[in-house]
Amino acid sequence: MVDGTDNFPTRYLVNDACVLLHKPNVYGSIFRFEGQASVFFADKGPCYRCLYSEPPPAGLVPSCAEGGVFGVLPGIVGTMQALETLKLLLGIGDPLIGRLLLFDGLKMEFRELALRKNPACPVCGVNPTIRELIDYEAFCGLSPGSPSGGSTELEITVTELKARLDRKDELVLLDVREPHEYEIANLGGKLIPLNDLAKRVHELDSSNEIVVYCASGIRSAKAVRFLTEVGFKKVKNLKGGIAAWAEQIDQSMASY
Repeated sequence: MVDGTDNFPTRYLVNDACVLLHKPNVYGSIFRFEGQASVFFADKGPCYRCLYSEPPPAGLVPSCAEGGVFGVLPGIVGTMQALETLKLLLGIGDPLIGRLLLFDGLKMEFRELALRKNPACPVCGVNPTIRELIDYEAFCGLSPGSPSGGSTELEITVTELKARLDRKDELVLLDVREPHEYEIANLGGKLIPLNDLAKRVHELDSSNEIVVYCASGIRSAKAVRFLTEVGFKKVKNLKGGIAAWAEQIDQSMASY
């Protein structure tokens, strides 16, 4: 199985499925200018959980807009995954089982780390506790259908927002994206990038009803959590963000 995922629930799902089915997992991951690749095959070496036993806390993983990925990096790591897949299918060469290949695009440098099987691994260890697929959204601290783990009570859909704007309800729109994203497409909201929100929160009035939005709803969900923690009572996250608005409300809006 080739892991081309970009989120932790699916990554752990792929790993556990491969372990339970006795299949190799051709792994690849990218972030900014760096990438890594390996082949996790519990029958012959460690699995993904041996390396990363638990996911990072929900909300601490930066989005692509916050962290970014160098454009050519997916092609480099994807090609390495394709090569490993062909080697496994043809039964030739030395696959990356028990090895983690690290690539630094800025230095054009490859490094390799040796990986060992973890005897205490919950899925492939000596006494495994995971013997079937589990709820991976819950395992990663996310609620079903909500990438941020936020409550649906703190969300508003794009159709609901459109109706309220058409009624001219008194709403404050808060855009927590970066300025270059705002230039591409926006809803006319007040721009305060997420990373600046804590030091600029005084610019907002907690008595107003505030709808927060970003590109997809992930950063805005973090902003909503922060605002509620500091005392804002009437704040909602625009579910799906600008992407959902462009798809469902205004197809002429630029997408990115």
